[in-house]
Amino acid sequence: MSFKKIAIIGKYNNLKEDPNFSSKLQALIEFIDSKKIQVFIEEKTQQQFKLNSYDSVALSQCKDVDLIIVLGGDGTMLGVGRTISHMGVPMVGINQGRFGFLADISFEAMEKELTSILEGNYVTDERMLLSVKVMRDDKLIYESLALNDIVIKSGSRLIELELSVSQKLLHNQRSDGIIVATPTGTTAYALSAGGPILHPDLDAVAIVPISPHTLSNRPIAINAEQPISVKIIDMDEGFLSVDGQIKFPLDLRDQIHIQKSSNRVSILHPKDYCYFEMLRNKLNWG
Repeated sequence: MSFKKIAIIGKYNNLKEDPNFSSKLQALIEFIDSKKIQVFIEEKTQQQFKLNSYDSVALSQCKDVDLIIVLGGDGTMLGVGRTISHMGVPMVGINQGRFGFLADISFEAMEKELTSILEGNYVTDERMLLSVKVMRDDKLIYESLALNDIVIKSGSRLIELELSVSQKLLHNQRSDGIIVATPTGTTAYALSAGGPILHPDLDAVAIVPISPHTLSNRPIAINAEQPISVKIIDMDEGFLSVDGQIKFPLDLRDQIHIQKSSNRVSILHPKDYCYFEMLRNKLNWG
Protein backbone atom coordinates (compact mmCIF):
# COMPACT_ATOMS: atom_id res chain seq x y z
CA MET A 1 0.00 0.00 0.00
CA SER A 2 1.28 3.45 -0.95
CA PHE A 3 0.91 6.25 1.61
CA LYS A 4 0.54 9.59 -0.15
CA LYS A 5 -1.78 11.39 2.29
CA ILE A 6 -1.47 11.01 6.07
CA ALA A 7 -3.62 12.56 8.78
CA ILE A 8 -2.05 13.17 12.18
CA ILE A 9 -4.00 13.32 15.43
CA GLY A 10 -2.63 14.40 18.79
CA LYS A 11 -4.19 13.58 22.15
CA TYR A 12 -6.19 16.61 23.27
CA ASN A 13 -5.30 18.48 26.47
CA ASN A 14 -2.15 16.41 26.82
CA LEU A 15 0.02 19.38 27.82
CA LYS A 16 -1.07 18.90 31.44
CA GLU A 17 0.26 15.33 31.44
CA ASP A 18 3.30 15.90 29.23
CA PRO A 19 4.69 19.43 28.83
CA ASN A 20 6.87 18.15 25.95
CA PHE A 21 3.89 16.81 24.00
CA SER A 22 3.76 19.77 21.62
CA SER A 23 7.39 19.34 20.59
CA LYS A 24 6.84 15.58 20.12
CA LEU A 25 3.85 16.28 17.88
CA GLN A 26 5.90 18.77 15.88
CA ALA A 27 8.67 16.19 15.49
CA LEU A 28 6.18 13.64 14.18
CA ILE A 29 4.73 16.10 11.67
CA GLU A 30 8.15 17.20 10.42
CA PHE A 31 9.26 13.58 10.08
CA ILE A 32 6.25 12.66 7.91
CA ASP A 33 6.67 15.89 5.92
CA SER A 34 10.31 15.00 5.25
CA LYS A 35 9.13 11.82 3.53
CA LYS A 36 7.43 13.97 0.84
CA ILE A 37 4.03 12.80 2.02
CA GLN A 38 1.10 15.20 2.14
CA VAL A 39 0.34 15.93 5.78
CA PHE A 40 -3.08 16.79 7.17
CA ILE A 41 -3.62 17.79 10.79
CA GLU A 42 -6.89 16.73 12.38
CA GLU A 43 -8.76 19.99 12.95
CA LYS A 44 -9.07 19.84 16.75
CA THR A 45 -5.37 18.96 17.00
CA GLN A 46 -4.56 21.89 14.73
CA GLN A 47 -6.65 24.29 16.82
CA GLN A 48 -5.21 23.20 20.16
CA PHE A 49 -1.58 23.20 19.07
CA LYS A 50 -1.88 26.10 16.58
CA LEU A 51 -0.43 24.15 13.64
CA ASN A 52 -1.78 26.55 11.05
CA SER A 53 0.95 26.04 8.46
CA TYR A 54 -0.52 22.63 7.56
CA ASP A 55 -3.80 21.65 5.93
CA SER A 56 -6.47 20.52 8.36
CA VAL A 57 -9.09 17.79 8.07
CA ALA A 58 -12.05 16.86 10.26
CA LEU A 59 -11.81 13.36 11.68
CA SER A 60 -15.17 12.54 10.13
CA GLN A 61 -13.75 13.48 6.71
CA CYS A 62 -10.61 11.31 6.78
CA LYS A 63 -11.92 8.81 4.23
CA ASP A 64 -9.62 10.21 1.53
CA VAL A 65 -6.35 9.83 3.43
CA ASP A 66 -4.23 6.68 3.22
CA LEU A 67 -3.22 6.45 6.87
CA ILE A 68 -4.03 8.01 10.24
CA ILE A 69 -1.22 8.36 12.79
CA VAL A 70 -2.32 8.89 16.38
CA LEU A 71 0.08 10.38 18.91
CA GLY A 72 -1.62 9.49 22.17
CA GLY A 73 -2.76 6.51 24.20
CA ASP A 74 -5.24 3.69 23.85
CA GLY A 75 -8.12 5.99 24.81
CA THR A 76 -7.37 8.26 21.86
CA MET A 77 -7.12 5.24 19.58
CA LEU A 78 -10.55 4.03 20.76
CA GLY A 79 -12.25 7.34 20.03
CA VAL A 80 -10.61 7.64 16.62
CA GLY A 81 -11.33 4.00 15.80
CA ARG A 82 -15.07 4.32 16.45
CA THR A 83 -15.29 7.39 14.22
CA ILE A 84 -13.34 6.04 11.24
CA SER A 85 -14.38 2.37 11.40
CA HIS A 86 -16.65 2.71 8.35
CA MET A 87 -13.95 4.36 6.21
CA GLY A 88 -11.45 1.53 5.78
CA VAL A 89 -8.51 3.80 6.65
CA PRO A 90 -5.77 2.10 8.73
CA MET A 91 -4.28 3.59 11.91
CA VAL A 92 -0.88 3.59 13.55
CA GLY A 93 -0.49 4.48 17.23
CA ILE A 94 2.51 6.25 18.80
CA ASN A 95 2.12 5.60 22.50
CA GLN A 96 1.93 8.56 24.88
CA GLY A 97 -0.42 6.83 27.33
CA ARG A 98 -0.01 4.40 30.20
CA PHE A 99 -0.60 1.02 28.56
CA GLY A 100 -0.15 0.94 24.81
CA PHE A 101 -2.14 -2.17 23.93
CA LEU A 102 -3.31 -0.44 20.72
CA ALA A 103 -0.84 2.45 20.43
CA ASP A 104 2.18 0.20 20.62
CA ILE A 105 5.05 2.18 19.03
CA SER A 106 7.17 4.16 21.48
CA PHE A 107 8.08 7.74 20.66
CA GLU A 108 11.77 6.83 20.91
CA ALA A 109 11.36 4.17 18.18
CA MET A 110 8.95 6.30 16.12
CA GLU A 111 11.19 7.24 13.19
CA LYS A 112 12.61 3.74 12.75
CA GLU A 113 9.23 1.98 12.98
CA LEU A 114 7.32 4.49 10.85
CA THR A 115 10.01 4.39 8.16
CA SER A 116 9.61 0.62 7.96
CA ILE A 117 5.79 0.87 7.85
CA LEU A 118 5.86 3.58 5.17
CA GLU A 119 8.12 1.32 3.10
CA GLY A 120 5.47 -1.40 3.28
CA ASN A 121 6.99 -3.52 6.04
CA TYR A 122 4.08 -3.95 8.42
CA VAL A 123 1.44 -6.37 9.64
CA THR A 124 -2.25 -5.49 9.54
CA ASP A 125 -4.28 -6.13 12.66
CA GLU A 126 -8.05 -6.18 12.04
CA ARG A 127 -10.17 -5.40 15.10
CA MET A 128 -13.87 -6.13 15.61
CA LEU A 129 -16.42 -3.58 16.85
CA LEU A 130 -19.73 -4.08 18.64
CA SER A 131 -22.97 -2.30 17.88
CA VAL A 132 -25.29 -1.43 20.77
CA LYS A 133 -28.89 -0.20 20.66
CA VAL A 134 -31.08 0.83 23.59
CA MET A 135 -34.82 0.34 23.08
CA ARG A 136 -37.43 2.00 25.32
CA ASP A 137 -41.13 1.29 24.78
CA ASP A 138 -40.16 -0.25 21.40
CA LYS A 139 -38.43 2.95 20.31
CA LEU A 140 -34.72 3.32 19.57
CA ILE A 141 -33.38 5.94 21.96
CA TYR A 142 -29.63 5.38 21.71
CA GLU A 143 -27.09 3.57 19.54
CA SER A 144 -23.32 3.48 19.28
CA LEU A 145 -20.29 1.46 18.28
CA ALA A 146 -17.68 0.10 20.68
CA LEU A 147 -14.14 -1.02 19.96
CA ASN A 148 -13.43 -2.14 23.54
CA ASP A 149 -16.61 -2.90 25.42
CA ILE A 150 -20.21 -2.22 26.33
CA VAL A 151 -20.76 -1.96 30.08
CA ILE A 152 -24.14 -1.98 31.84
CA LYS A 153 -23.56 -0.84 35.40
CA SER A 154 -25.51 0.03 38.52
CA GLY A 155 -25.25 3.37 40.24
CA SER A 156 -24.84 2.50 43.93
CA ARG A 157 -26.78 -0.72 44.59
CA LEU A 158 -26.98 -4.05 42.76
CA ILE A 159 -28.66 -4.25 39.37
CA GLU A 160 -30.63 -7.34 38.26
CA LEU A 161 -30.30 -8.27 34.60
CA GLU A 162 -31.68 -10.96 32.32
CA LEU A 163 -29.23 -11.95 29.56
CA SER A 164 -30.17 -13.81 26.39
CA VAL A 165 -27.90 -15.02 23.59
CA SER A 166 -29.49 -15.65 20.18
CA GLN A 167 -32.90 -15.25 21.88
CA LYS A 168 -32.12 -18.04 24.36
CA LEU A 169 -31.88 -17.29 28.05
CA LEU A 170 -28.32 -17.32 29.36
CA HIS A 171 -29.02 -16.33 32.97
CA ASN A 172 -30.45 -13.81 35.38
CA GLN A 173 -27.91 -12.17 37.61
CA ARG A 174 -27.67 -9.68 40.45
CA SER A 175 -24.36 -7.84 40.31
CA ASP A 176 -22.72 -4.45 39.95
CA GLY A 177 -23.18 -4.88 36.21
CA ILE A 178 -22.02 -6.71 33.12
CA ILE A 179 -19.25 -6.20 30.56
CA VAL A 180 -19.58 -7.34 26.95
CA ALA A 181 -16.10 -7.09 25.48
CA THR A 182 -14.53 -7.53 22.08
CA PRO A 183 -11.18 -9.35 22.01
CA THR A 184 -9.60 -5.87 22.07
CA GLY A 185 -11.56 -5.02 25.21
CA THR A 186 -10.58 -8.20 27.06
CA THR A 187 -7.32 -6.53 28.13
CA ALA A 188 -9.23 -3.55 29.56
CA TYR A 189 -12.05 -3.39 32.17
CA ALA A 190 -13.04 -7.02 31.50
CA LEU A 191 -9.56 -8.20 32.53
CA SER A 192 -9.71 -6.39 35.87
CA ALA A 193 -13.16 -7.93 36.46
CA GLY A 194 -11.72 -11.44 36.06
CA GLY A 195 -12.55 -12.07 32.42
CA PRO A 196 -10.49 -14.08 29.92
CA ILE A 197 -8.07 -12.59 27.40
CA LEU A 198 -9.28 -13.32 23.86
CA HIS A 199 -6.78 -13.17 21.00
CA PRO A 200 -7.80 -10.51 18.43
CA ASP A 201 -8.01 -13.17 15.69
CA LEU A 202 -10.91 -14.84 17.50
CA ASP A 203 -14.41 -14.10 16.26
CA ALA A 204 -15.74 -14.05 19.80
CA VAL A 205 -16.91 -11.77 22.60
CA ALA A 206 -16.62 -12.15 26.36
CA ILE A 207 -19.52 -11.62 28.76
CA VAL A 208 -18.08 -10.76 32.16
CA PRO A 209 -20.12 -10.14 35.34
CA ILE A 210 -18.96 -7.31 37.61
CA SER A 211 -18.89 -8.46 41.25
CA PRO A 212 -21.82 -10.89 40.92
CA HIS A 213 -23.88 -11.61 44.02
CA THR A 214 -23.79 -15.32 43.19
CA LEU A 215 -20.24 -16.57 42.75
CA SER A 216 -21.38 -19.18 40.23
CA ASN A 217 -22.00 -16.39 37.68
CA ARG A 218 -18.79 -16.73 35.69
CA PRO A 219 -17.38 -15.09 32.56
CA ILE A 220 -18.27 -16.79 29.29
CA ALA A 221 -17.00 -16.39 25.72
CA ILE A 222 -19.45 -16.78 22.85
CA ASN A 223 -19.36 -16.63 19.06
CA ALA A 224 -19.42 -12.99 18.01
CA GLU A 225 -22.16 -13.69 15.46
CA GLN A 226 -24.61 -14.42 18.29
CA PRO A 227 -26.66 -11.35 19.26
CA ILE A 228 -26.96 -10.50 22.95
CA SER A 229 -30.04 -9.01 24.60
CA VAL A 230 -30.11 -7.56 28.10
CA LYS A 231 -33.33 -6.79 29.97
CA ILE A 232 -33.29 -4.75 33.17
CA ILE A 233 -35.28 -6.56 35.86
CA ASP A 234 -34.56 -4.30 38.81
CA MET A 235 -32.35 -1.32 39.64
CA ASP A 236 -32.29 1.98 41.49
CA GLU A 237 -30.20 3.65 38.83
CA GLY A 238 -27.92 2.49 36.07
CA PHE A 239 -26.07 3.52 32.97
CA LEU A 240 -24.58 2.18 29.77
CA SER A 241 -20.92 2.89 29.06
CA VAL A 242 -19.23 2.65 25.67
CA ASP A 243 -15.45 2.12 25.71
CA GLY A 244 -15.39 3.89 29.07
CA GLN A 245 -15.80 7.17 27.18
CA ILE A 246 -19.54 7.58 26.57
CA LYS A 247 -22.12 7.32 29.34
CA PHE A 248 -25.88 6.93 28.76
CA PRO A 249 -28.44 6.78 31.62
CA LEU A 250 -30.71 3.75 31.66
CA ASP A 251 -34.36 3.30 32.63
CA LEU A 252 -36.18 0.21 33.95
CA ARG A 253 -38.08 0.03 30.67
CA ASP A 254 -34.91 -0.32 28.60
CA GLN A 255 -33.74 -3.33 26.65
CA ILE A 256 -30.18 -3.36 25.34
CA HIS A 257 -29.28 -5.19 22.14
CA ILE A 258 -25.63 -5.90 21.34
CA GLN A 259 -24.23 -7.53 18.23
CA LYS A 260 -21.12 -7.65 16.11
CA SER A 261 -20.77 -4.64 13.81
CA SER A 262 -19.90 -4.94 10.13
CA ASN A 263 -17.34 -2.15 10.71
CA ARG A 264 -13.70 -3.00 11.33
CA VAL A 265 -10.66 -1.08 12.47
CA SER A 266 -7.27 -1.78 10.87
CA ILE A 267 -4.17 -1.11 12.96
CA LEU A 268 -0.74 -1.32 11.35
CA HIS A 269 2.12 -2.69 13.44
CA PRO A 270 5.85 -3.05 12.74
CA LYS A 271 6.76 -6.24 10.89
CA ASP A 272 8.18 -7.87 14.03
CA TYR A 273 5.04 -7.21 16.11
CA CYS A 274 3.98 -10.15 18.29
CA TYR A 275 0.73 -10.05 20.28
CA PHE A 276 2.06 -12.43 22.93
CA GLU A 277 5.22 -10.38 23.40
CA MET A 278 3.04 -7.29 23.81
CA LEU A 279 1.03 -9.06 26.53
CA ARG A 280 4.21 -10.12 28.33
CA ASN A 281 5.51 -6.56 28.31
CA LYS A 282 2.30 -4.78 29.24
CA LEU A 283 1.15 -7.27 31.89
CA ASN A 284 4.61 -7.96 33.29
CA TRP A 285 4.42 -11.68 32.65
CA GLY A 286 7.54 -13.74 33.17
